[in-house]
Amino acid sequence: MSTLLTAIAAAGPLAAGWSVHTVWMRRSLRTARRDPLTGLRTRDGFTRRATALLKDPRAVVVLADIDRFKQINDTHGHAAGDALLKATADRLAHYVGRDGVAGRLGGDEFAAVVIDTHGTVGDLLAVLHGVLARPADGLDPAVRTTVSLGWVRSSDHPSDDLSGLLRRADEAMYTAKQARAGVRRAGLGRLLATWSGRRAGRRGTGVAA
Repeated sequence: MSTLLTAIAAAGPLAAGWSVHTVWMRRSLRTARRDPLTGLRTRDGFTRRATALLKDPRAVVVLADIDRFKQINDTHGHAAGDALLKATADRLAHYVGRDGVAGRLGGDEFAAVVIDTHGTVGDLLAVLHGVLARPADGLDPAVRTTVSLGWVRSSDHPSDDLSGLLRRADEAMYTAKQARAGVRRAGLGRLLATWSGRRAGRRGTGVAA
């Protein structure tokens, strides 16, 4: 009996240490999937959640890009650019809510997947476009810009995975940016794309599912 108690007592610190290590690993993993500046999911974290949401036929993929972001950075400094990124991320996350997912894919490019429960996503994105154009709190009102949005319904392209849908949304977003239209749905109007389905000079929007 004493041998058993001794073994249990010896195993106690080991079990406690492993429990702490497991908690630390989980927190580290969550941190790695969050962008440190905006708090949004990084590409990997976004991909995992977005892929799950795309199982719903009502899913809509949105791509957002800040207009004239490099010019703002060059003129007003990186602190102003960071504040603008943070404000854009906060507003996008609020729009997406708990039922969707938003992520920062890199630089000034953001993506989201939402479930269009009521079939009104087009109207809601038009409202979001106006919200994203508001000056960031605490910044000089001169530091302002707009955000171009492109979106696509997953049900319109049932054979596309997340990467394919993001490319379509990217093309629509670029068309909106070129036309200064604010928001554009993929498949409506002429899409400016390269032979690979991605516009020239564009950062890759491919996402590994």
